[in-house]
Amino acid sequence: MGGRGRTVMVLSLIACGVFVLVYYGIRLTSDWGKTRTQVTAEDAAERLDDLYGDIRVTVEEPVKGAIDLDPAVVGDTLPDISKFPVSVANTTELYAEIFSSTEKSGSGNDGWLNEVAEAFNQAGLKVNGTAVSVRIRNIASGTAADYIRSGKYVPDGFTPSNELWGEMVKAHGMETEPIADRLTGNVAGVVTGKAKYEELIGKYGALNVKTLTDAIAGNELAMGYTDPFASSTGLNFLVTALDTFGGGDLLGEKAVQGFEKFQANVPFIASTTLQMREAAGSGMLDAFVMEFQTFRNAADLQSGYVFTPFGVRHDSPLYALGKLSPEKQDILRLFASFASDEAYQRLAEEKGFNGLDDYRTELPGVDGNTLASAQKLWKEKKNGSKPIAAVFVTDVSGSMDGEPLNRLKESLLNGQKYLGRENSIGLVSYSDDVTIHLPVGRYDANQQSMFVGAVNSLTAGGGTATFDGIAVAMKLLRDELAKDAGVKPVIFVLSDGETNKGHSLSEIRGLIETFEIPIYTIGYNANIEALASISGINEAASINADTEDVVYKIGQLLNVQM
Repeated sequence: MGGRGRTVMVLSLIACGVFVLVYYGIRLTSDWGKTRTQVTAEDAAERLDDLYGDIRVTVEEPVKGAIDLDPAVVGDTLPDISKFPVSVANTTELYAEIFSSTEKSGSGNDGWLNEVAEAFNQAGLKVNGTAVSVRIRNIASGTAADYIRSGKYVPDGFTPSNELWGEMVKAHGMETEPIADRLTGNVAGVVTGKAKYEELIGKYGALNVKTLTDAIAGNELAMGYTDPFASSTGLNFLVTALDTFGGGDLLGEKAVQGFEKFQANVPFIASTTLQMREAAGSGMLDAFVMEFQTFRNAADLQSGYVFTPFGVRHDSPLYALGKLSPEKQDILRLFASFASDEAYQRLAEEKGFNGLDDYRTELPGVDGNTLASAQKLWKEKKNGSKPIAAVFVTDVSGSMDGEPLNRLKESLLNGQKYLGRENSIGLVSYSDDVTIHLPVGRYDANQQSMFVGAVNSLTAGGGTATFDGIAVAMKLLRDELAKDAGVKPVIFVLSDGETNKGHSLSEIRGLIETFEIPIYTIGYNANIEALASISGINEAASINADTEDVVYKIGQLLNVQM
């Protein structure tokens, strides 16, 4: 081979080498700068497409239904009051029934008021010569307020966690007489991890609602709080934050602007305190709201967290409701006096109450109409400029036939009245296979009409392919995100039984984790562990409901999340 030939060969080898280096260099560096999740998302999209291809999916032609323009009425959806247990029964014919918040009428450390009531009923006390007693009903403050304001069930007395609910009940026209400002002491607060607490103290010099909200607005703190429509602590935090932003004007322009900036950086709003605790345990939150009595009884929080009080005190005031007889009013006063006895206050302290008694309410008095307006503002502004795209995934297996399906339809038709017009919705059902009844679309009058028509067309029969239904919903939402990356995807799943068809949770868990779509689940007439597991992946709520209360619970869930 001549010199020229050898030169050509060498140059060819060099060129090939350069090509190989460049090719693999591009392949190697193409993932530089990407997070692991972003790289995984590319694979996950292919896996979702493959999974979707394995599922038998029917797309129905949308049909329109008649829109009910009447607003949702909470009182119409409330279940019979028997859904909320009597924790202490009356022992005499003349008695006063009291709605009590759950932190004091439950069990164990949450059962202080029950023990007081049992002792009261055994004490042989009389009013005008007649033996008297009390009946305690365990019910969350927000739900209790719904019953009272709607008039569906009005007890003789009401002891919510804080005074805010008393003001809301009064503003709604219910005759309300304060019997006692305090049955036992408690405080709401923000629980912050010690490392983050020290970091914030180093920057701001102190930790209070002002510095906390500044840190959240500046994206320096990941904090969660609870639903202000149901949770006393959540409502307290909302109005305290608005007061802080607005300089005392809760509903002014400065308050609204401050809240929008703050809310844009809040990663999590829990439906319940329990859900908030579980989210905190996952490590996703630097801080979260809680009552001091709960914090004091949580040994796992004592060493790693700091409690910072805020807002109004949670001193469990007692109110008389409606036009009570003088005898019933006397029973309530007698009970409040009985509870204030030193022995029962020591018992309260043993159960975590009566701590931080030096803390004084920071929030000026807020009337009930302002509180209701604050809740409305929260619902309108909580998602900022990021509308929601939601897919409802409904179980229509054979076990749903009859009354269960009828109540499901009622739930969805009532619940859709809570949806904001800026959001988008779709509807999927599943049994052996999956049916797309309504593709995701903006919730205008046309989409609402087709949603109503789709819900009314649901029929039951077959097996339960829950995870196939979820996979199809994820596919619809991924397609929606490809068109508009500015929406927040959400899935709502309702099922009454364990999966017995189609794919498994293990096959879709990785996709749920990668796409980070919150999946809210409702176990209907069944406590389904798999549903709670699905919701727990991305910190969504899982609730149990039955034929009696499913309409109310779904309505409340959608009111908060949509």
